[in-house]
Amino acid sequence: MIRLGVPSKGRLMEKTFQWFADRGLTLSRTGSDREYAGAVEGADIALVLLSAGEVPRELAAGRLHLGVTGSDLIREKVTAWDQRLEEVAPMGFGQADLILAVPSAWTDCRTLDDFDAVAAAFRARHGHRLRIATKYHRLVREFLRDAQVADWALVDSQGATEGTVANGVAEAIADITSTGETLRANHLRPLDDGLIHASQATLFRSRVAGWDDAELSEMARLRGMLDRSS
Repeated sequence: MIRLGVPSKGRLMEKTFQWFADRGLTLSRTGSDREYAGAVEGADIALVLLSAGEVPRELAAGRLHLGVTGSDLIREKVTAWDQRLEEVAPMGFGQADLILAVPSAWTDCRTLDDFDAVAAAFRARHGHRLRIATKYHRLVREFLRDAQVADWALVDSQGATEGTVANGVAEAIADITSTGETLRANHLRPLDDGLIHASQATLFRSRVAGWDDAELSEMARLRGMLDRSS
Protein backbone atom coordinates (compact mmCIF):
# COMPACT_ATOMS: atom_id res chain seq x y z
CA MET A 1 0.00 0.00 0.00
CA ILE A 2 1.25 3.48 -0.87
CA ARG A 3 2.19 5.55 2.17
CA LEU A 4 1.34 9.24 1.75
CA GLY A 5 2.76 11.76 4.24
CA VAL A 6 0.94 15.08 4.68
CA PRO A 7 1.26 17.94 7.19
CA SER A 8 -0.52 17.06 10.40
CA LYS A 9 -2.26 20.32 11.30
CA GLY A 10 -3.16 23.87 10.40
CA ARG A 11 -3.93 25.51 7.09
CA LEU A 12 -1.33 23.44 5.28
CA MET A 13 -3.16 20.25 6.22
CA GLU A 14 -6.55 21.75 5.35
CA LYS A 15 -5.39 22.97 1.95
CA THR A 16 -3.72 19.60 1.25
CA PHE A 17 -6.96 17.77 2.05
CA GLN A 18 -8.89 20.15 -0.23
CA TRP A 19 -6.36 19.76 -3.06
CA PHE A 20 -6.78 15.99 -3.04
CA ALA A 21 -10.57 16.27 -2.65
CA ASP A 22 -10.67 18.37 -5.83
CA ARG A 23 -9.00 15.42 -7.56
CA GLY A 24 -11.32 12.73 -6.29
CA LEU A 25 -9.53 11.60 -3.13
CA THR A 26 -10.98 12.18 0.33
CA LEU A 27 -8.35 12.57 3.06
CA SER A 28 -9.43 12.86 6.67
CA ARG A 29 -8.17 12.69 10.22
CA THR A 30 -9.52 9.89 12.38
CA GLY A 31 -9.92 9.98 16.13
CA SER A 32 -9.35 13.12 18.20
CA ASP A 33 -7.36 16.19 17.22
CA ARG A 34 -4.52 14.89 19.38
CA GLU A 35 -4.25 11.65 17.40
CA TYR A 36 -2.03 11.66 14.32
CA ALA A 37 -4.06 9.15 12.36
CA GLY A 38 -5.91 9.48 9.10
CA ALA A 39 -7.60 7.70 6.22
CA VAL A 40 -7.95 8.00 2.43
CA GLU A 41 -11.07 7.19 0.43
CA GLY A 42 -10.80 6.58 -3.30
CA ALA A 43 -7.37 4.96 -3.47
CA ASP A 44 -5.24 2.22 -1.92
CA ILE A 45 -3.27 4.72 0.15
CA ALA A 46 -2.32 4.86 3.83
CA LEU A 47 -2.32 8.39 5.22
CA VAL A 48 0.60 9.33 7.48
CA LEU A 49 0.32 12.62 9.38
CA LEU A 50 3.66 14.32 10.09
CA SER A 51 5.10 17.77 10.49
CA ALA A 52 6.07 19.39 7.19
CA GLY A 53 9.70 19.29 8.32
CA GLU A 54 9.63 15.51 8.84
CA VAL A 55 8.27 14.68 5.39
CA PRO A 56 11.59 15.25 3.52
CA ARG A 57 13.44 12.89 5.86
CA GLU A 58 10.86 10.12 5.52
CA LEU A 59 10.73 10.45 1.72
CA ALA A 60 14.52 10.36 1.43
CA ALA A 61 14.66 7.28 3.68
CA GLY A 62 12.03 5.51 1.58
CA ARG A 63 9.61 5.17 4.47
CA LEU A 64 7.06 7.24 2.52
CA HIS A 65 6.15 6.66 -1.10
CA LEU A 66 4.56 10.11 -1.49
CA GLY A 67 4.71 13.26 0.60
CA VAL A 68 3.46 16.83 0.69
CA THR A 69 5.79 19.54 1.96
CA GLY A 70 7.37 22.83 0.96
CA SER A 71 9.76 22.68 -1.97
CA ASP A 72 12.21 24.74 0.11
CA LEU A 73 12.37 22.04 2.80
CA ILE A 74 13.08 19.31 0.25
CA ARG A 75 15.93 21.28 -1.31
CA GLU A 76 17.38 22.21 2.07
CA LYS A 77 17.11 18.88 3.85
CA VAL A 78 17.70 16.27 1.10
CA THR A 79 21.12 15.93 -0.51
CA ALA A 80 20.88 15.46 -4.29
CA TRP A 81 17.12 15.62 -3.86
CA ASP A 82 16.30 15.33 -7.57
CA GLN A 83 18.09 11.97 -7.73
CA ARG A 84 16.22 10.55 -4.73
CA LEU A 85 12.84 12.22 -5.19
CA GLU A 86 10.53 13.22 -8.03
CA GLU A 87 8.42 16.38 -8.04
CA VAL A 88 4.98 15.07 -8.98
CA ALA A 89 2.89 18.25 -8.79
CA PRO A 90 3.16 21.78 -7.45
CA MET A 91 -0.02 22.37 -5.46
CA GLY A 92 -0.55 26.11 -5.77
CA PHE A 93 -0.60 27.08 -2.09
CA GLY A 94 1.87 27.69 0.71
CA GLN A 95 3.83 30.08 -1.49
CA ALA A 96 6.76 31.89 0.09
CA ASP A 97 10.07 33.22 -1.19
CA LEU A 98 13.44 32.44 0.33
CA ILE A 99 15.34 35.71 -0.07
CA LEU A 100 18.59 37.39 0.90
CA ALA A 101 17.83 40.64 2.73
CA VAL A 102 19.99 43.49 4.00
CA PRO A 103 19.35 46.52 6.22
CA SER A 104 17.25 49.19 4.52
CA ALA A 105 19.92 51.71 5.51
CA TRP A 106 22.34 50.07 3.05
CA THR A 107 21.08 52.32 0.26
CA ASP A 108 23.95 51.48 -2.10
CA CYS A 109 23.55 47.71 -1.70
CA ARG A 110 20.91 46.63 -4.22
CA THR A 111 22.36 43.62 -6.03
CA LEU A 112 24.53 40.59 -5.34
CA ASP A 113 27.49 42.40 -6.89
CA ASP A 114 26.93 45.24 -4.41
CA PHE A 115 26.63 42.71 -1.60
CA ASP A 116 29.92 41.10 -2.62
CA ALA A 117 31.64 44.49 -2.45
CA VAL A 118 30.06 45.28 0.92
CA ALA A 119 31.17 41.90 2.30
CA ALA A 120 34.76 42.47 1.15
CA ALA A 121 34.83 45.95 2.69
CA PHE A 122 33.28 44.64 5.91
CA ARG A 123 35.95 41.98 6.31
CA ALA A 124 38.75 44.47 5.60
CA ARG A 125 37.36 46.84 8.20
CA HIS A 126 36.32 44.43 10.96
CA GLY A 127 38.65 41.48 10.47
CA HIS A 128 35.89 38.89 10.19
CA ARG A 129 33.36 37.83 7.58
CA LEU A 130 29.95 39.43 7.19
CA ARG A 131 27.38 37.27 8.99
CA ILE A 132 24.13 36.03 7.43
CA ALA A 133 21.51 34.58 9.79
CA THR A 134 19.49 31.69 8.33
CA LYS A 135 18.21 28.17 8.87
CA TYR A 136 18.63 27.38 5.16
CA HIS A 137 22.32 26.64 5.16
CA ARG A 138 22.49 24.43 2.08
CA LEU A 139 20.36 26.66 -0.15
CA VAL A 140 22.07 29.89 0.88
CA ARG A 141 25.55 28.41 0.55
CA GLU A 142 24.83 27.10 -2.96
CA PHE A 143 23.19 30.37 -4.01
CA LEU A 144 26.09 32.55 -2.91
CA ARG A 145 28.67 30.16 -4.32
CA ASP A 146 26.97 30.20 -7.72
CA ALA A 147 26.81 34.01 -7.58
CA GLN A 148 30.55 34.09 -6.71
CA VAL A 149 29.95 36.11 -3.56
CA ALA A 150 32.77 35.85 -1.01
CA ASP A 151 33.61 36.96 2.53
CA TRP A 152 30.45 35.79 4.31
CA ALA A 153 29.66 33.37 7.13
CA LEU A 154 26.37 31.72 8.06
CA VAL A 155 24.89 32.08 11.53
CA ASP A 156 22.27 29.50 12.45
CA SER A 157 18.85 30.94 13.27
CA GLN A 158 15.86 28.71 13.92
CA GLY A 159 13.39 31.50 14.73
CA ALA A 160 12.89 35.28 14.73
CA THR A 161 15.54 35.56 12.05
CA GLU A 162 14.41 39.05 11.04
CA GLY A 163 15.43 40.32 14.49
CA THR A 164 19.01 39.08 14.35
CA VAL A 165 20.34 42.19 12.60
CA ALA A 166 18.86 44.61 15.13
CA ASN A 167 20.15 42.37 17.92
CA GLY A 168 23.69 42.42 16.57
CA VAL A 169 23.79 38.70 15.80
CA ALA A 170 24.17 39.16 12.03
CA GLU A 171 24.56 41.83 9.36
CA ALA A 172 22.11 40.27 6.85
CA ILE A 173 19.55 37.47 6.73
CA ALA A 174 18.25 34.79 4.39
CA ASP A 175 14.72 33.73 5.25
CA ILE A 176 11.28 32.84 3.95
CA THR A 177 8.83 35.69 3.35
CA SER A 178 5.36 35.84 1.86
CA THR A 179 4.23 39.46 2.25
CA GLY A 180 7.47 41.19 3.30
CA GLU A 181 5.74 42.90 6.22
CA THR A 182 8.01 41.40 8.88
CA LEU A 183 11.08 42.41 6.86
CA ARG A 184 9.88 46.00 6.61
CA ALA A 185 8.99 46.09 10.31
CA ASN A 186 12.58 45.14 11.07
CA HIS A 187 14.05 47.65 8.58
CA LEU A 188 15.21 45.02 6.10
CA ARG A 189 14.70 44.64 2.35
CA PRO A 190 15.50 41.92 -0.19
CA LEU A 191 18.23 42.42 -2.74
CA ASP A 192 16.84 43.03 -6.22
CA ASP A 193 18.35 39.73 -7.40
CA GLY A 194 18.26 38.06 -3.99
CA LEU A 195 15.55 35.45 -4.65
CA ILE A 196 17.08 32.13 -3.61
CA HIS A 197 14.02 29.90 -4.10
CA ALA A 198 10.30 30.45 -4.76
CA SER A 199 8.71 27.80 -2.55
CA GLN A 200 5.25 26.25 -2.49
CA ALA A 201 3.57 23.11 -1.21
CA THR A 202 4.44 20.27 -3.58
CA LEU A 203 3.63 16.57 -3.92
CA PHE A 204 6.83 14.51 -4.12
CA ARG A 205 7.43 10.83 -4.92
CA SER A 206 10.28 8.86 -3.37
CA ARG A 207 12.48 7.13 -5.93
CA VAL A 208 14.16 5.08 -3.19
CA ALA A 209 11.01 3.65 -1.56
CA GLY A 210 10.18 0.04 -2.33
CA TRP A 211 7.51 0.08 -5.05
CA ASP A 212 5.81 -3.27 -5.71
CA ASP A 213 3.63 -3.93 -8.76
CA ALA A 214 0.39 -3.08 -6.95
CA GLU A 215 1.81 0.22 -5.69
CA LEU A 216 3.15 1.13 -9.13
CA SER A 217 -0.27 0.39 -10.63
CA GLU A 218 -1.98 2.57 -8.00
CA MET A 219 0.55 5.33 -8.63
CA ALA A 220 -0.22 5.24 -12.34
CA ARG A 221 -3.94 5.53 -11.55
CA LEU A 222 -3.24 8.44 -9.22
CA ARG A 223 -1.22 10.23 -11.90
CA GLY A 224 -4.19 9.84 -14.22
CA MET A 225 -6.45 11.50 -11.68
CA LEU A 226 -4.01 14.36 -11.24
CA ASP A 227 -3.55 14.83 -14.98
CA ARG A 228 -7.31 15.00 -15.62
CA SER A 229 -7.73 17.72 -13.01
CA SER A 230 -4.84 19.91 -14.17
